[in-house]
Amino acid sequence: VRVEFIQADILDYQEKSWEDFDVIVSNPPYVREQEKDEIHNNVKKYEPKLALFVSDDDPLVFYRAITEFAQNHLKPNGMLFLEINQYLAEETQQLLKEHSFREVELKKDIFGNFRMLRGKISPR
Repeated sequence: VRVEFIQADILDYQEKSWEDFDVIVSNPPYVREQEKDEIHNNVKKYEPKLALFVSDDDPLVFYRAITEFAQNHLKPNGMLFLEINQYLAEETQQLLKEHSFREVELKKDIFGNFRMLRGKISPR
């Protein structure tokens, strides 16, 4: 299997002539500022704040950008996998549905919280 890792700012990436992808996986920042107190110390101490926290005003900013990117760069029937904020599961699920994804499914983590989301892009 050929795996390609791309390091880019999804909010400010430069469009390139990438081949379309079969799968896109992302774990963007999703912890709202109002939820900081819920984060365990072992995470807060060792993870960069930039990788964890997102504004309370627009907590789905990264998901919109990733979903739009995936909509344009996934092969027909390609899959998008996301780690998500448990408190915004329904909103994030709806976002995928609004961007031509089907078979959109929420999955729970070992603690019973909706933490994962997957969707298959509809053929263009």
